[in-house]
Amino acid sequence: MAEMIKVGILGIVGVLLAVQFKTEKPQYATYIGIAMGILLFSYALGEFSGVVRQLEAVREYLGGGEGYLSILLKVVGITYICEFCADICKDAGYGAIAAQVEILGKLSVMLAGLPILFGVMEQIQNMMR
Repeated sequence: MAEMIKVGILGIVGVLLAVQFKTEKPQYATYIGIAMGILLFSYALGEFSGVVRQLEAVREYLGGGEGYLSILLKVVGITYICEFCADICKDAGYGAIAAQVEILGKLSVMLAGLPILFGVMEQIQNMMR
């Protein structure tokens, strides 16, 4: 909880700082926004070790399904990276590029999830035999 408060305060400080520059030097506001985004994203990556520990416990329960866990991690990573990049593009005023990044992210998630679809289809075929 305390960590989330720190992150929230850091985000608010970044926004207030960017607002100060927005009228006279809008490019500085964009740079501040990008820098704050990178700073918060790097902090989130630092906290990722706790998530990895929890995922290790999940992997033990899955037994032979580690492939599904790696696909899940890949999909979550693609989602976060695309959302982060699209938000930076939107903040800079490039909504069309942000939309393209979001579309590419959705396609990447779909492609990354295809092995799960094939696994489900294989299970259905085995049940029908």
